[in-house]
Amino acid sequence: MEITLPDLVPVMTLPNVTFFPQALLPLHIFEPRYREMLSDTLDSNRLFAVAGLNEEEQRLKPETSEPPHQIASVGIIRACQKNANGTSNLLLQGLCRVAIQAIEQEQPYRVIRVRALTSEPGGSAEDNEWQRRELSRLLSIKQKLTPSDNRGITAFLKTVKDPEAFADIAAFSLCDNPSFKQKLLEILDVNRRMLLFAEHLRAQIAEIKLHRKLQGPLSDDRVGEN
Repeated sequence: MEITLPDLVPVMTLPNVTFFPQALLPLHIFEPRYREMLSDTLDSNRLFAVAGLNEEEQRLKPETSEPPHQIASVGIIRACQKNANGTSNLLLQGLCRVAIQAIEQEQPYRVIRVRALTSEPGGSAEDNEWQRRELSRLLSIKQKLTPSDNRGITAFLKTVKDPEAFADIAAFSLCDNPSFKQKLLEILDVNRRMLLFAEHLRAQIAEIKLHRKLQGPLSDDRVGEN
């Protein structure tokens, strides 16, 4: 369906969270301000933004209250369940990147003025498809080197053929570095976004392989004996 992005949207500013378009973000709503925000949002267009907390700005300007990164994502509530104690569990699906132009309201919850951002391919369709396949290959290698419970999302990504959607879902789900994820979110050139992500994965894979080589046959709990 077609969704018109309003100029003003409520926002949650969260530490160590970088929300991407296409991603599905589960949230537990318990703070009174966000309960009120959720109620108002469900009664209107079901849209709100999630911005990462700018920890560097907070450190430099401790008087600033929850400074957000200037690039965030707006999502739509796909499902919501209210609990008996007044809290709620919801699933937010990312729709688009936005630039935060101003904080228009702080009480009873924060409302921001936003401008929608549109990505550019940055490369030919053939090049972007090659980069998508390369990202998929690197993610599979990392998965084999560091087994985790991400096999489901790795399998799902094999069905995602659009390079931008692939890069965004993979970054949201499989990148564990919040500052790097924010950097990827802020890059509107899809080709450059994938190139940077691939470089990051190659460095991680090389580091994992070096660690294993230095560790030798010792188990993780005995690596200090090496």
